[in-house]
Amino acid sequence: MSEPPAPYRPNPVLKPVERVIEAILFNSRWLMAPFYIGLVVSLFVLLLKFLMILWEFILHAPGAKETDIILGVLSLIDVSLVGNLIVIVVFSGYENFVSRIDAGGHPDWPDWMTKVDFAGLKQKLLASIVAISAIQVLKAFMNIDAAFDATKMIWLVGVHLVFVISALLLALSDRWGAEKSGGDSAVP
Repeated sequence: MSEPPAPYRPNPVLKPVERVIEAILFNSRWLMAPFYIGLVVSLFVLLLKFLMILWEFILHAPGAKETDIILGVLSLIDVSLVGNLIVIVVFSGYENFVSRIDAGGHPDWPDWMTKVDFAGLKQKLLASIVAISAIQVLKAFMNIDAAFDATKMIWLVGVHLVFVISALLLALSDRWGAEKSGGDSAVP
C-alpha cells in the first residue's frame, strides 16, 4: 500500500517572495486601464465620424431616392452599433479585469453595466459583430442595382455566416460548460 502524500508546507523563506510576485501580478491589472481610456478616445473619434455621416445624409436627403435614404440610415445604425460595442467593452472589461465600478451614486446607470461577466461579454461582442456584419450585407444588397459585384457579395455573406455560426457555437459551448459545472446557463 502506498503512503498518502505529505501535506503541503510552504517554505517560510520563499513566502515573502511569493507575496511580492502575487502583488505585482494582481496590480498589473491596472495596465489595462489605459487601453480602456484609449477606447473612450476612439469613441470620440467615432462620434466625429457619425456627425460627418449625419451631416452628409442631411445634405443629400432632399434629392435622394428611397434606397439612398435607407442606405444612409443603415450607415448611421452601423456606426451606432460600433459605438455600443465600444461602450460594452469599456465598462465590462474594466469591471471584470481592473476594478469594480461603484454605480451606487448613479441611479440612472443601466443595470447591465456592472453585471456583465466574461461569458456575457463574449456573447454581447459576438452579437454586436453579427449585427454589424448583417448591416454590411444589407447595405450591399440594397445597393445591388448601383454596383453589383458577385464576388464581394459572396464574401460578405460568407463572412456573415461565419460570424453567425461562431456566435451559435460560443453560445452552445457556454451553455454546455454551465450545465457541466452545475451552474445556471450563461445563455438566456
